[in-house]
Amino acid sequence: MAHDLDALSPEYVAFWDKHLMCTLTTLRRDGTPHVVPVGVTFDAAQRTARVITRRTSAKIANIRAAGPEGARVAVCQVDRGRWATLEGVARVRTDAEAVADAVRRYAQRYGRTPTPNPERVLIEIAVTKALGNV
Repeated sequence: MAHDLDALSPEYVAFWDKHLMCTLTTLRRDGTPHVVPVGVTFDAAQRTARVITRRTSAKIANIRAAGPEGARVAVCQVDRGRWATLEGVARVRTDAEAVADAVRRYAQRYGRTPTPNPERVLIEIAVTKALGNV
C-alpha cells in the first residue's frame, strides 16, 4: 500500500524508529538486484533515509556506477506482518559532518554507537515513495 509522503501517519514514522534491521536493494551493473542487511534511519520531514557503510562495499560501487544523478534504491524492514519500504535516489556522501550526523542518527535508533571507522561513508537516499502495511 502506498503512503502519501506529505501525510505519513504517526504509526508509519514510528515504525522507522523501532530497533529493526533492514535491507537495502541496489542494482548491479548488469541490472540484477543486490540485497544486503543494513541499519537505516529515516527523517520523514526531510524525506531522507540514511545508511552508513564502508566506502569499499559492493553497495557503494553499485550506487557510484549509476553516475552523478544517483541510483534508484529501496530500503525495507519487516516486523512479522508489518512492513515498510522507502524508495528513492541514493548518492554517496563522504563529508565528515554528514557522516557524523548519520552515525548519531544510527546510534539513536539502534542504541549503540558504531566503532570509529575511517572507511565509513554515507548513503543518503532522497525518498520518493513510501509503501507499507503498518
